[in-house]
Amino acid sequence: MSLADTRSLQDWYLRYQLTQAEGVSEVASVGGFVREYQVTVDPHRLATFGIALDEVGKVISASNRDVGGRVIEMAEKEYMVRGRGYLRGVEDIENLVLKSTGGTPVTVADIGRVELVPAERRGIAELNGEGEVASGIVMARFGQNALDVIANVKAKIAEIAPGLPEGAEIVPVYDRSTLIERAIDNLKWTLLEESLIVAVVCAIFLLHVRSALVAVVTLPLGILIAFIAMRGMDLGSNIMSLGGIAIAIGTMVDAGIVMVENAHKRLERLPAEASAALRRDTLIHACKEVGPALFFSLLIIMVSFLPVFTLEGQEGRLFSPLAYTKTFAMAGAAMLSVTLIPVLMLFFVRGRIVPENRNPVNRALMWAYRPVIRGVMRHKLLTIALALIALAITIIPARQIGSEFMPTLNEGAIFYMPAALPGMSVTEAGRLLATTNRIIKTFPEVASVYGKAGRANTATDPAPLEMFETVINLKPQDQWRPGMTTDTLIAEMDAALKFPGLANSWTMPIKARIDMLSTGIRTPVGVKVFGKDLETLEKVAQAVEAAVRKVPGASSAYAERVAGGYYVDIVPRRDQLARYG
Repeated sequence: MSLADTRSLQDWYLRYQLTQAEGVSEVASVGGFVREYQVTVDPHRLATFGIALDEVGKVISASNRDVGGRVIEMAEKEYMVRGRGYLRGVEDIENLVLKSTGGTPVTVADIGRVELVPAERRGIAELNGEGEVASGIVMARFGQNALDVIANVKAKIAEIAPGLPEGAEIVPVYDRSTLIERAIDNLKWTLLEESLIVAVVCAIFLLHVRSALVAVVTLPLGILIAFIAMRGMDLGSNIMSLGGIAIAIGTMVDAGIVMVENAHKRLERLPAEASAALRRDTLIHACKEVGPALFFSLLIIMVSFLPVFTLEGQEGRLFSPLAYTKTFAMAGAAMLSVTLIPVLMLFFVRGRIVPENRNPVNRALMWAYRPVIRGVMRHKLLTIALALIALAITIIPARQIGSEFMPTLNEGAIFYMPAALPGMSVTEAGRLLATTNRIIKTFPEVASVYGKAGRANTATDPAPLEMFETVINLKPQDQWRPGMTTDTLIAEMDAALKFPGLANSWTMPIKARIDMLSTGIRTPVGVKVFGKDLETLEKVAQAVEAAVRKVPGASSAYAERVAGGYYVDIVPRRDQLARYG
């Protein structure tokens, strides 16, 4: 299939089918050729027949329409009147009459040439350095769950794929669901590891497995309460929401551990022949002793996250799920600490309780702690002075720590965004895009490479032709060369893609979008220059570019040319125009 055929298939079939998938806002087409009818007029013939150029456009526009009339009655039947005037091909346009002189018509074919040709392009798409393709960018509606939308699109593609013409194939070039599922699976495994570690630590320090279960059982129940609240508020499972639960796990078990430890202390003092009723009363007294304090301490920790809910914009959207889930988990733990934990203690805290001084782990820790506490209590002023000195010293590294909006996330893909000088032609952009993609595909760690130059057919993408966006999908790391890392791979690619007038920029797809939305700059680090005069701004920006190139750690620097471009100016000679009226 030709590029014109694939673009027509995308515009008139795939785009409408994929838009029907639930959660999809728009499918923006990019690449290929859009067909259009072009009339190339001969100015000498126009002058010969005395026809103005704008008359040709008016005749074609007026002749390309259907109109409806009323109804007429014939032979006891009613007929609706229609005027069928839509143009259906080159021949219809060629036969349009521009004027008639002495009964002789002058048609469009007499004054020019009519062709079905590709329209002017402002966007190019290329795959794996093998040639241009037509593609569509699926955009989700605001607030929709990305994983659900991707699943709906995949189901729609599987539904329409059998109906594609021979030689056509739908190839996904960027799928975010793999990253989402991998991140969620890693976080789920981390939650399981944390729960197991808590159980082992409790068993070691208490030397009573059933008592350790009291603290461990509250973890899944507290997490379940958080999930129920998430469902009620329509919050999805993502990195930030599950991260909030992971942060809360350590605090959630505090109540159970403290209550069990207090109960063990009380039971140690009972005689060996103590009755079951006495042990039950001791457990209840131990719960009443520390229960209210534990409940309110958990509430205080929960309230400490309330300022996060006041965040707005990108920060609010990013951290609100974390704050919600941590609050839900802490609220569930606080409720369980005064309801379920005392009941579980009556069932599980039974049998022989090992005193704290007989636990070998506790004895070793207490043996190491006693001389320390004696020393600090003997030298109180020195201890306070050392603490203040340590606090003062921490100011130095604290001021040297860098900051960024989000930590670097290994997304499993690399985003290559080189910047070129303005005024690049569509032909040169296509050649350069194919060359860079072909070089990138030679690296054994690369699974596929999809490049876009210019803009897609949507109002949300105002990119010029000199703006390249290349998504590099990587193979699993077990298929990489030994010792290869993402940073090393980027360094090798950067060395292989040194072109005159091209400044390389490497990041991750999601991180690049967040950077551009939050700062308006394509790269993770940028310098903004403000002023009133564009020429002065451009000179200052170029000076900044030259200075930044010398900064250690800067791989490339590029100043956007805000006043650049090539123009063909047509200036009318009004005195000459006056001679022709």
